[in-house]
Amino acid sequence: MYLLVLWTFLFGSPQISQKVSDRFSNHPKTENKDPDEVVRFKNKTVPKVILEPVLKALAYFPDLDSVDITFEFKENISGAVMQAQPKIFSLFVNGKEDRKYRIKITRELDLGGELLPIEKIPIDALVGWIGHELGHVMDYLKRSSTDMMHFGARYFLSKKKVTEAELTADGYAIGCGMGLQILANKTYILNNEGFDVEYRNKIKSLYMSPDQIISMSEALEK
Repeated sequence: MYLLVLWTFLFGSPQISQKVSDRFSNHPKTENKDPDEVVRFKNKTVPKVILEPVLKALAYFPDLDSVDITFEFKENISGAVMQAQPKIFSLFVNGKEDRKYRIKITRELDLGGELLPIEKIPIDALVGWIGHELGHVMDYLKRSSTDMMHFGARYFLSKKKVTEAELTADGYAIGCGMGLQILANKTYILNNEGFDVEYRNKIKSLYMSPDQIISMSEALEK
């Protein structure tokens, strides 16, 4: 059971196996990759269609400048729209200072039968979504490989740990100045009836509420 939970954290849910900152503008290289063109710059890999929101989100996280992160599209991510994870090989081979990460992003949102490409949602909501995942990466940076594996197991076995992890990710993003974007993301989800009720209830129960986001943002501004 423990191994199955750990597999899910590292690889995704089994089926059963399932403003832009100048520092990111040093002539990114592109290559054709099905289904979308990919842009490579520094140690980041990003689908070209979401390059703008990714750059906007990254601009709030200078601590991630030197961190290797691959943003990749997936047709479906069980129970989520985006998911930040350490790369499995890197988790065991690299120390935490050199660990590599990936952020999986659902290619199209299913909004009550309407398929909406992820890049078509409002820009602030998308930047906030990406910023939340970068908040997870910030949390992972300080964890050893053993701690990461224990974290993954606890995440899938305990709702309390899920809530702690999601609040921590939001907290990192808001602390980096992304309060408005995190608020835009939560508002977009909670007010959009295209998302099923179960998913919206999950967002309500596990993540910061709009009022909490506003309160934390205001407190940080004082």
